[in-house]
Amino acid sequence: MLNFGYGRGSSVREVIAAVKQASGVDFAVRRGARRVGDPARLVASNDRLKAAFGWQPRGTSLDEITRSALAWEKRLLGAKR
Repeated sequence: MLNFGYGRGSSVREVIAAVKQASGVDFAVRRGARRVGDPARLVASNDRLKAAFGWQPRGTSLDEITRSALAWEKRLLGAKR
């Protein structure tokens, strides 16, 4: 199994802020307790993918990654209509 991670982690709060910024939507967020079994930290490494295929990530900032992901989802939604 190979990960397409960036080797850097982001908190849930950082991801929420990036999605709000990229989407322009200030949506409500409900905060809850950590679920049993949730890791305190989880960061994907892409070292094996780079070694096997010479792959390099294009986007390196959370903001850039979030904008790209939202654009992809919008394209998928447009194709389904």
